[in-house]
Amino acid sequence: MDRRRALVTGASRGIGRATALALAEVGFDVAVAARTRHEGQGRNEATGGTVPGSVDATCAAIETAGGKALPLYLDLLDEASVRAAAAAVTREWGGVDVLVNNAVHTGDGSMTLLRDLTPDVMRVKFEANVLAQLVLTQALLPGMIERGSGIVVNLTSAVADRDPPAPAGQGGWGFAYAMSKGAFHRLAGFLAVEHGAQGIVAFNIEPGFVMTEIMEVNAREHGLEGHYVGAPPSVPAAVIAWLVTDPSARDLTGQTIRAQKFALEHGLHADWRA
Repeated sequence: MDRRRALVTGASRGIGRATALALAEVGFDVAVAARTRHEGQGRNEATGGTVPGSVDATCAAIETAGGKALPLYLDLLDEASVRAAAAAVTREWGGVDVLVNNAVHTGDGSMTLLRDLTPDVMRVKFEANVLAQLVLTQALLPGMIERGSGIVVNLTSAVADRDPPAPAGQGGWGFAYAMSKGAFHRLAGFLAVEHGAQGIVAFNIEPGFVMTEIMEVNAREHGLEGHYVGAPPSVPAAVIAWLVTDPSARDLTGQTIRAQKFALEHGLHADWRA
């Protein structure tokens, strides 16, 4: 069989990188989209330091695994870059069979209290976490419909459908982040209803607490290394790889899959909790 094609956003590190590699291992060529093009350019917006990971490094790992990689620059706050990424993968590969909307805005506002939130911060959060994903999905959807099949995977969050247990900074999260993720959370259901008859399948993946590279850096800098135990990024990645390759997964279209619980129940990943 010809290798299928996927585009993964935010694939320079974290869940996006792990997903790109997992898809390459199950037979996909992967378009790797992110802001950090080269190693050493990644910035930790919470601390101002650097973080590992880049488009270059992920592409190299995919090619080592035997797949083809297409490096793409994509900034959620730059609509032109989002459209350019979609145009590039369509031009080079004729489109994609799978789109993974993983990238998320990590800048100001994620932990801002409601009383301190400004309209400008709210607009940025929605532009990055809702409108960018809509633009990218709309750009790639016609090609999927024309081919009669396509899968859209959206990395959602528990904050999308839950109230915080405490204020931001005290065990909770910011209103702007929750609102933007809540809006994005609705995309999979609408795709399933409006385009299911045309072969489109869509899922929400709720990854749970995942220990990404940025989380590890932040834990070290705050003296909390080993204090919090999260799943490795390979857990949601394994779930995504199964969803886009197992025909029975189509029965779950439009639904939200809790990645950690799903991975354990279906034996998709070794138990990391010990």
